[in-house]
Amino acid sequence: MNDDAWTSIAEHDGLGDGEVRGRLPAGGRRKSDREPHQHAIDNGHPDSSGELTADDIARLAPMLDAAVFDGVEVPEREWHVENYIPKNTVTILGGDGAVGKSTLAAQLLASTVFGRDWLGLAVQAGAVIYVAAEDSLDELHRRLSTIMEDMHTSFAQLAGRGLHLVPLADCEDALLAVPDRSGNLRPTPRYHALEIRIQQVRPSLLVLDTRADLFGGDEIRRAHARQFIGLLRALAIRHSCTVLLLDHPSQSGMSSGTGTSGSTAWNNSVRSRLYFERVKGEDGSNADPDLRRLAVMKANYAQSGLELRVRWQRGVFVPIPVQGTAAYGAQAAADHAEEVFLRMLRTYIAEKRHVNVNPGRGFAPSVFEKDHRAEGLKSATLRRAMDRLFEKKKIVVHVGGYPSSPCYRVVLADD
Repeated sequence: MNDDAWTSIAEHDGLGDGEVRGRLPAGGRRKSDREPHQHAIDNGHPDSSGELTADDIARLAPMLDAAVFDGVEVPEREWHVENYIPKNTVTILGGDGAVGKSTLAAQLLASTVFGRDWLGLAVQAGAVIYVAAEDSLDELHRRLSTIMEDMHTSFAQLAGRGLHLVPLADCEDALLAVPDRSGNLRPTPRYHALEIRIQQVRPSLLVLDTRADLFGGDEIRRAHARQFIGLLRALAIRHSCTVLLLDHPSQSGMSSGTGTSGSTAWNNSVRSRLYFERVKGEDGSNADPDLRRLAVMKANYAQSGLELRVRWQRGVFVPIPVQGTAAYGAQAAADHAEEVFLRMLRTYIAEKRHVNVNPGRGFAPSVFEKDHRAEGLKSATLRRAMDRLFEKKKIVVHVGGYPSSPCYRVVLADD
């Protein structure tokens, strides 16, 4: 990147070139050359053909005797969202365009500053910095307004809670790192300016939306992927914050259901990777356009394969229980089963496909179980839901057919 380009970015932010090339505010602490992780943002290394000084060795290959851990209490694993987003490192949240990952992330912002659950999961409270390189301020305003309304709160109650927006959608260049003349990825003035903001705010969470707008390297080049994640991890470690990087999967990543994109180094370099996608039926169609799945695709510190299902309602995502888990309690699971049964019954009536109340051919729970729109609920669960709906008088039996061969159909009470 030439000097003119560096200067243009600095001028856009109203900062002098000297202010953004890594200078921290007065009183800010920078790691000494002898500390680990400092090499992650070095501008260069000594010539490999020359001799290394003792300081070079200490900086480039810091070493300690593992015996120092003797008698020291083992630190507990820290989470921003337990089992999903570990603290003090980088997590990638992938999702196709328009699937709603920015809204999902915005809900996490609000949950963090208010100290409330996110999708039914506990969140570590604290300040937030949201770097928004995709959406305009008007769009952020609309999205947050809907979230505030759903949380029964207001923008006035945000005062002093530390929800900070860094709007970059109108910038021609929002890049945090670009290759130098040697092809190595280097931090830009905007990266250093962002670090100063982090130093000032001390956020619990830093959200970067999205990689495509902030990463100036080659996504299929392993070194660039690892260097970029290294730069972000350095921010997380130096400032004790969680970094969430939003990303778009490739076409093959969507087709395979892995949500990957570019080099495998992206997946290998992070400690946790989440994938947000629409739930598809057996035929590959989006049977329920409002249903989404948040899956843990990689977890170095927790169980892989965890997933949450959420539904788009009132402009936000609302958690729904997954069959076979107790994440949201027995009552929530029962309510969800009843909701699915009623939705399936309405669908079948509209399709003129009748279901019966008695076990055997056409038995409603058995028929619904085989339909991908039932979200994987089993016949026994649906039967219990049907019994409760009869008790609540939300469904009734309609007797049809011939007197010699009556048919006992399940219909909505309103019908």
